[in-house]
Amino acid sequence: MMFSKPVSASCSFSLAAKQGHALMLTSFSSSNLNLRTKMKSFKVSASGDADNMVVTSLVFQPFEEVKKEDLEIPVDPQVSLARQKYSEECETAINEQINVEYNVSYAYHAMYAYFDRDNIALRGLAKFFKESSEEEREQAEKLMEYQNIRGGRVKLHSILMPLSEFDHAEKGDALYAMELALSLEKLTNEKLLSLNSVADRMNDPQLADFIEREFLAAQVETINKIAKFVAQLRMVGKGHGVWHFDQMLLHEGDAA
Repeated sequence: MMFSKPVSASCSFSLAAKQGHALMLTSFSSSNLNLRTKMKSFKVSASGDADNMVVTSLVFQPFEEVKKEDLEIPVDPQVSLARQKYSEECETAINEQINVEYNVSYAYHAMYAYFDRDNIALRGLAKFFKESSEEEREQAEKLMEYQNIRGGRVKLHSILMPLSEFDHAEKGDALYAMELALSLEKLTNEKLLSLNSVADRMNDPQLADFIEREFLAAQVETINKIAKFVAQLRMVGKGHGVWHFDQMLLHEGDAA
């Protein structure tokens, strides 16, 4: 009677390991075969001919785009190199606004000279109108700088001679001058709005942004400030009340 040899635990483990390894090889081979099958069905082709390329989205080709006529760099030394989509209408409107700013600055400078006289001696009003004149001139220079940035030509127009006397029998000089200043600021605002409308009409968002950002917001604040000064001067009347108002302007901005 024959008996089979007992299988040891180590032999059983070795047999199981071999079977597991064989199973893994079989699984890997099957996966590899599936992958090769899929790769055969997916073909990638490339061609050196750009016309044969299949384009699925917009391709930006800068060296082709710069060949457009409106992007050509001028060779005439008298023509701006930076100018782009800047109409003559906008250029003209900027020059007109420069003239507005200089005329208002000139008027304010005349008011400064009047109130700085020894027989008027309202130093606060003189200070206010001198600062206002400087501010208007700075606005004109800012417009001139922008004109140059866009490739336009700055053309300065004539400046009219302003008033030199501001005394008023009923209102007094202080109220009369401040009301005149309020009217000038409203006129400036009206001209700025017209300039902005030109920018919109000529489809120039860069000019429109410049006017809105640098001028319009500050202009309405100035109008509101001077309107309050007019209201205060109307309340105090002429005489001693004007002196107190003048002192307020004189020390405005002083450190507390």
